[in-house]
Amino acid sequence: MSEQNSADKLVGSDRVLAVLAELARHPDGIGLEEMARAVASPKPTVHRALAALRRAGLAAQHGHGRYVLGDEFLRMAFAHHEARPDHVRVMPVLKALCERYGETAHYAVLDGPSVVYRSKLDPASGAVRLTSVVGGRNPAHCTAVGKVLLADALPTREAVEAWAAGRTLERPTERSIGTVEELHAELARIREQGYATDDQENEPGVNCVAVAAYLTSPTVPSGAISVSGLAYRTPLKRLIDDLPAIRAIVSGEEHS
Repeated sequence: MSEQNSADKLVGSDRVLAVLAELARHPDGIGLEEMARAVASPKPTVHRALAALRRAGLAAQHGHGRYVLGDEFLRMAFAHHEARPDHVRVMPVLKALCERYGETAHYAVLDGPSVVYRSKLDPASGAVRLTSVVGGRNPAHCTAVGKVLLADALPTREAVEAWAAGRTLERPTERSIGTVEELHAELARIREQGYATDDQENEPGVNCVAVAAYLTSPTVPSGAISVSGLAYRTPLKRLIDDLPAIRAIVSGEEHS
């Protein structure tokens, strides 16, 4: 294969992946013209990419001509997620936290400026709709799971400055941290106390306590586990006062 043909194949592969990623943003489906605009490619080219994805079961076309992710893609994604070692190990922990507090429990990892939710479990009753979804992201600096991981990853002011360089810290609520100075001070407190809080910093009316989780290493956090509750129903003070029990559940010393 010539160098030019190899480059053309790489571009084509990149385009197919771009189409697949765009499909994931449209659970209700997306039309061919809209997709072509979204990936900035000609309609015939995008149509070929969609046809390739359909042949593999990674895309489907419903009756109105709109394209969605295919069942095979969803099967692979969910099978992979269910089989991940951290997911398998963390689910009993999340279940125990849900049962104890009647609130939502999360497991998340740090990815640059964001946290990515790997697992989430809602209580059997009384659950509320939070912005968090498995695979979704939130700003690390205004979530408890994010801050507890940043405290480990950014031990100095210089590290915090480098992490925040070139962007403005989002402030989803008026309580959110908005400056490097505030974040550095907060991370220092977290390292000293061994846990992080979200006092309605990511969503109004929702507070959270998080601790680091060591699922794959005894010294390096694999992620963080949190309990998120409605402020009026589960006050932040109650979660902080109950930290010994939360830590025992997360460490595997207690599952009840």
